[in-house]
Amino acid sequence: MLTIMIDNQELEVDPGTTIIEAADSIGVYIPRFCYHEKLSVAANCRMCLVEVERAPKSLPACATPVMDGMKVFTHSAAAVQAQKDTLEFLLINHPLDCPICDQGGECPLQDQALGYGDGTSRFGEKKRVVHDHNIGPLIETEMTRCIHCTRCVRFGEEIAGVMELGITGRGEYLKIDTFFEREVQSEVSGNVIDLCPVGALTSKPYRFTARSWELINHEAISPHDCVGTNINVQTLRGEVKRVLPRDNESINECWIADRDRYSYEAMASTSRLTKPMIRTAVGMVECEWQVALNRITEGLSGVIESHGATALGALVAPMATLEEFYLVQKLIRGLGSANVDHRLRQVDFSQDEHAPLHPGTGVPIETFSSLENVLLVGSNIRKEQPLLGLRIRKAWRNGASVSSINSLAYQHNFGTSADVVVPPSEIPGALARVLFQVCRNRDVAFPEDLNAVLESMNAIERTEDALATIADSLSKGGEASLIVLGLGAINHPNYGLIGQLANRIAKLCDIQVTTLPPANSAAAWLAGCIPHRVPNGVAASVTGLNAAQMIDEKLAAYLLFDIEPQIDLA
Repeated sequence: MLTIMIDNQELEVDPGTTIIEAADSIGVYIPRFCYHEKLSVAANCRMCLVEVERAPKSLPACATPVMDGMKVFTHSAAAVQAQKDTLEFLLINHPLDCPICDQGGECPLQDQALGYGDGTSRFGEKKRVVHDHNIGPLIETEMTRCIHCTRCVRFGEEIAGVMELGITGRGEYLKIDTFFEREVQSEVSGNVIDLCPVGALTSKPYRFTARSWELINHEAISPHDCVGTNINVQTLRGEVKRVLPRDNESINECWIADRDRYSYEAMASTSRLTKPMIRTAVGMVECEWQVALNRITEGLSGVIESHGATALGALVAPMATLEEFYLVQKLIRGLGSANVDHRLRQVDFSQDEHAPLHPGTGVPIETFSSLENVLLVGSNIRKEQPLLGLRIRKAWRNGASVSSINSLAYQHNFGTSADVVVPPSEIPGALARVLFQVCRNRDVAFPEDLNAVLESMNAIERTEDALATIADSLSKGGEASLIVLGLGAINHPNYGLIGQLANRIAKLCDIQVTTLPPANSAAAWLAGCIPHRVPNGVAASVTGLNAAQMIDEKLAAYLLFDIEPQIDLA
């Protein structure tokens, strides 16, 4: 440990710690624009200049590592003057449009202009103007305000893994823009809005709809995946205006996916139902709730009287809430039917009896960042679970080996040591080949009951080396290795076999298998919204039909909860 002093406060820090990190740890604020704890150090805004004893000039706190016995002064006359001079340069070309800027009221530049700026400007020449390009429907650009902190560029390069924003030009002509005037299409692109310390990048749907100090904050959890992203929903007069991330290092760090940030727009959609509708001779017409509920009651009663309760089935969208899952299954079972399911696209249910309490990771989400070996099976994790994709990218940047077995060549935001692409029918065979190689590495006999699966793979010649690489990587074993089964595996006609193969590999290598189900599927399992279990994983006394069987059987009546069949059901 090194002993240093910051503003006459003595503290001990680890070697390699920067001055700004040490100051933050004891609550001493140093102004900054380009520095962010999740990004690499750029040291290009120079706003964090501080005085260091015996140093010939002020030093950037974000890029200066501490030394034993160092004395730092963050509010001395020299430090404050350096910060004021820096801010004066930053404001030379910045437009005076705070009254109409969406960043107003939560703008670091605005705050620091108040603390370190002068009341007048010595710059009398014309300010530069940067022409904006349309970079898509989500992010509004006002690049004349940009101070070139490069946070947005570093986010794309380091965190998102998609280099969409970059720097062009030099000197006065330097600007940040997309390449070839393309739109920003990353699944986590909206995070640059939070990173931007000025009003250069703001939310396009939120633009000019409210001021930050008017909004009421509501802590919430993301409804769009099973990660549990922490979010803040901000409202004005009962209307949702925007959604922002809430820091939680063990889950989403400080990021959210674009689908969480912008999905609130659907609440005001013109196609959203605000009143129940019933079918009449002239089509669907609006009615009162009691009329609609009476129609449902009559319909269900008629079906049960005519065909029996087992002719009734309920299909629930995996986006439903825990409470909704529970109530739907309680209603259906109360009417005498056990036909209830939320797994709309799954076709293989052979492992239902042996499934755990609910599908899930089985490992803490934060450990994804420190994995050393990852195998993705039937998973486009970047799109299915964007925040888990960011964590796997972080693990890859730290040296992890990431491999995949898929039926499509997905565009990952991380590198792969082996990327096997085979027809869907050959995914089990590819996994069997990995198991075969693992058995050889471990000097264990290959299970005879899987020989037919092993021989079913036609493309073995062109993928043999890649599959051997995957097996060798997994054979290292340990808690830092993981097999991930994504939606491509869950919805596969041989999902049970894929799961069996993955678990056999995991058992031999002493590693874990994680399943990434759609949306809120874990809650559906816990709430009993499956045909073979009631709430809390208790086996049902009567097993009903699963989603695929309900459709094949052509039941007399279906209760659809939050489903559009032509979109949600394959």
